[in-house]
Amino acid sequence: MVERDFTSYREAFRTDGVVCLRNAIDPASLRMAEQAYNWSLAHPGAGASKFSQPDSSATFYQDLANPNAIGAYLPMLEESPAADLAAALWDTHNVWFMYEQVFLKEGGQSRRTPWHQDSSYLPIGGDMLAVMWITFEAVAKEHSLEFVRGSHRQTLFDGSRFDAQDDTAPLYGDGSLPRLPNIEAERARWDIVSWAVEPRDVLVFHPGMLHGGAPTSPGTRRRTLSLRFFGDDAVYTPRTKGVLDEVRPDRRRTTDEPRSVFLKLPETLKPGDPLRHPDFPKLRPRGEP
Repeated sequence: MVERDFTSYREAFRTDGVVCLRNAIDPASLRMAEQAYNWSLAHPGAGASKFSQPDSSATFYQDLANPNAIGAYLPMLEESPAADLAAALWDTHNVWFMYEQVFLKEGGQSRRTPWHQDSSYLPIGGDMLAVMWITFEAVAKEHSLEFVRGSHRQTLFDGSRFDAQDDTAPLYGDGSLPRLPNIEAERARWDIVSWAVEPRDVLVFHPGMLHGGAPTSPGTRRRTLSLRFFGDDAVYTPRTKGVLDEVRPDRRRTTDEPRSVFLKLPETLKPGDPLRHPDFPKLRPRGEP
């Protein structure tokens, strides 16, 4: 890991909710991350899906929280500086891994990733939460992930259903969370920040951040890996329903298939309990259960 003073980054992460860490991943760790990403593409989990695109030649694929993935990811997670970056931003020693998510946009003109907050989908609360967004291709500022600065400390909105006709169509729609505003239609009203990024750069943000991704143009390809971590103050905060618990409608879980950890949490945790489960490996300090 590149040595740096994390004082300013720590304050920016606390207040803004997002930081861009340049050259934060060494080449060997980036190669291991790409190998893990490729494993995910070759071994889709129950959460794998393709989002509907106006251009039929465009692909917008994602997969997340595959319970079979940990064996492919753990060597990289243990050797990568990612957990150390999280510990430095939180000013703590304890870091657990939550889950992975892969994205692939390629082919024709893809739609943008709708504005949303990851926390709307997650049964987890706390300040010591981090999403690390790693790209394997250089991404220009206008094509990069965008954030509403400081939104992790403001309203938590209903999740986006990623509806092709309406990005604000609510995930739950039961009134437990207010509907997403149409940020893209009123961009000038929002304090939107983004960065051009290169491989080895890492965008780190709190999952409560409003964020969205730009579309890709025909002939381009964007491969990104998101790694989610949590620290000491993370607690179990169940939502209306467990989005990450669900299996795609076209796929039935077999009896011998590993269950998602998010299916297991209600069996051992009550709302407000510290987020601890054997399926969340502790990465730092090394070797500590």
